[in-house]
Amino acid sequence: MSSLFTIRPATPKDHQDIANLMFFERHVHRHLDWRHPTDWLGSPLYWVLERNARIMAVLACPQDQEAITWIRLFAHVGQISEQESWEILWGHAKEELSQYGTVQVAAIGLQNWMKALLQENGFQNLEQIVMMTWGDKETTNWNLPEGIHIRQMEEADLPDVALVDEAAFSPLWQNSLSMLRQAFPQAVVATVAESEDGILGYQFSTASPYGAHIARLATHPNAQRQGIASALIGDLTEKIKKQKIDQLSVNTQSNNDRSLALYRKCGFTETGEEYPLYTYEVKAQAEKKESAQWDTVKMQS
Repeated sequence: MSSLFTIRPATPKDHQDIANLMFFERHVHRHLDWRHPTDWLGSPLYWVLERNARIMAVLACPQDQEAITWIRLFAHVGQISEQESWEILWGHAKEELSQYGTVQVAAIGLQNWMKALLQENGFQNLEQIVMMTWGDKETTNWNLPEGIHIRQMEEADLPDVALVDEAAFSPLWQNSLSMLRQAFPQAVVATVAESEDGILGYQFSTASPYGAHIARLATHPNAQRQGIASALIGDLTEKIKKQKIDQLSVNTQSNNDRSLALYRKCGFTETGEEYPLYTYEVKAQAEKKESAQWDTVKMQS
């Protein structure tokens, strides 16, 4: 690392400087998250790059769950290139992340410069995030199986909602209870489908610049293929129509055929927008040492 720069953990005192960096600078990667990047200040795995006591770049990837994290923020000032600032901060991040065990680091490439940066640094493109929209349509026809009903979600439901989320999604896409608590106040419509056995499915929808967005939709694996997801969407479209919201959007994965089929059946169409999901596996420190020792043995033999 150049002696001109220093890296240190970001603290709550950096809030205004980082907010200014995000607002004024051209190169800002921000994860689509329930929490604003500055809300993570004070968490581990959040660093600033300084020169002469001025913040030149920031990289944040605090963990919400074990063994997985997202690049929640990367930004830099115009006086330093994205390649140089990334090289310094990402090199430091990998060393520190390795102390947490093997960690999968994920990022969605929303801008071309960030896509190029991730690809150049060994991140693998696993899949595409597909954008879909519903609008100017009649509400979706839906029926629920006997004994299941839909009601408004309450804050007390969140622990059970978190269990449904954990069962329905792979670890990379799971939302923890703490994250769901952050999400709940932001919902314009939040509902659950339940039976006498408890909550079987749920949806969160938030406000978007064009209407509403399905931020989360899940059905417990034991209750899938019963029409619950379709019913949650149908009920949602009725509710947003009453709120004079005529457009609804959603994101899903390009390789999730069941999800794509569900949304198409409910009247959603692809917008043509797709964003790549990239991941990088940081090896645990112990694994790195073992690998280095093995390489040495091979060289000697």
